[in-house]
Amino acid sequence: MKPEKDYTIQFIGLKEGTHSFDYEIGNTFFTIFEFDEFNDANVKVEVELTKKTTLLELKFKASGTVNVNCDLTNEPYDQIIDSDFDLIVKFGEAFNDDNEEILIIPHGEYEINVAQYIYELIVLSVPSKRIHPGVEDGTLKSEILQKLEELSPKELNDENEEIDPRWNTLKKLLTDK
Repeated sequence: MKPEKDYTIQFIGLKEGTHSFDYEIGNTFFTIFEFDEFNDANVKVEVELTKKTTLLELKFKASGTVNVNCDLTNEPYDQIIDSDFDLIVKFGEAFNDDNEEILIIPHGEYEINVAQYIYELIVLSVPSKRIHPGVEDGTLKSEILQKLEELSPKELNDENEEIDPRWNTLKKLLTDK
């Protein structure tokens, strides 16, 4: 049995109205997609399916944390995930997922797999530049941060440092008009 089967919703036997499905997403979920950028994951995803006569409305809500490495210091930290996504499922002649908000499935289908949508919702919720909160507020003490500070360019102090006289000549060119 494929692990994706756990994320398949059979809507054919459901009555019209709203139905809720809850999923606890851990790090093993991402192995289905061969995604290994998270050290750990603890995300709760709520899927609310509203069945109507001609279509299905799916509302995804993800909240929790994923443990990732900081892009600056490589220190692990918990990134908060809080995101939602709406999907409309219509019935048509052939499968079509060209539009990211509307999914068209053939008339004979009786189930929908939501694993791909959960995966995309969580992965796209993580910022492209991941910075440890301790870097932003200055509380993180790290060897990498000390080395970056040490190697960063120093500001020029006009009073103490002597400027190469060739620059003064070039500055005159700017003022001579």
